[in-house]
Amino acid sequence: MIDAITASLYAQQPTETLYHYTSLGGVLGIVGSGVLWASDIRYMNDSAELRHTADLVKRDVEQRIAAGHPHPGLLNAFLDWVQHRITNGHILFGASFRSHGNLLSQWRGYSSVGKGASLGFNAEAIKSCAAAQHFKLGRCVYEAVEQQRLIAQIIDAVELLAEPQPQGSASDQREQWFQRFQHLETDLLRIAAILKHPSFEEEQEWRLVSPVISDYLGAKVYFREGRSMLVPFMKFSLAEQGESMLLDHVYLGPTPNISLSMNSLKMCLSKHGIQPTQGIDYCQIPYRQR
Repeated sequence: MIDAITASLYAQQPTETLYHYTSLGGVLGIVGSGVLWASDIRYMNDSAELRHTADLVKRDVEQRIAAGHPHPGLLNAFLDWVQHRITNGHILFGASFRSHGNLLSQWRGYSSVGKGASLGFNAEAIKSCAAAQHFKLGRCVYEAVEQQRLIAQIIDAVELLAEPQPQGSASDQREQWFQRFQHLETDLLRIAAILKHPSFEEEQEWRLVSPVISDYLGAKVYFREGRSMLVPFMKFSLAEQGESMLLDHVYLGPTPNISLSMNSLKMCLSKHGIQPTQGIDYCQIPYRQR
């Protein structure tokens, strides 16, 4: 049942340009390597979204138990399992795209000291690359009522695990519950990856999601320096082998040197054989040096 929920969430696919906001250093890395770094979702800037899913589960569980649910032990065990596994279990990597390439909130987050751009990728090309690398592309869900409905469906599926009742001590029963939950983990993580707090709705994010990694030692997991810690990431190729990545459009972020910055950005893309089909535009947002 839960796998059907995941399939439904990831069934909708983008048809318009997918924008990725980044620094100018990020532009150099992306166009130079043809690779996007998909970070461990637990280490992303808005990583609280995984805890947001755990909070939604907690709210639903508490409501069911307060209403006299016949298997409170099952629901409490599931809640404990979710709260632990969602931050300490299998690993999921993600990269963010936006439906809108010129948002002030995103420039504030990504264009420090006037150094930013949003790269508008061709949606069909990204979908093709995702399929080839076993990634999934899903539109983030922000609407609170829809999130509650999805969580209710997940816990409905968990309730089907109530029979037969585990035997033995309370500790043994808890361990048996946890074993039953294991086959839900992959789908639960993929669902959690695209449930975002309603306050982020302006972003209209599409999330690129990796296969679930259970053994990071054997997987192609790398590390980069973050603001305060090392951040695990995977590499996502943005083009088929031997081809240049396809950009529909590019926005240059706020800068005090518009003409020079536009010129050097065009030169950089051309040097790597990249010609955005809809050109390069300045964001037209006034720049203020602080």
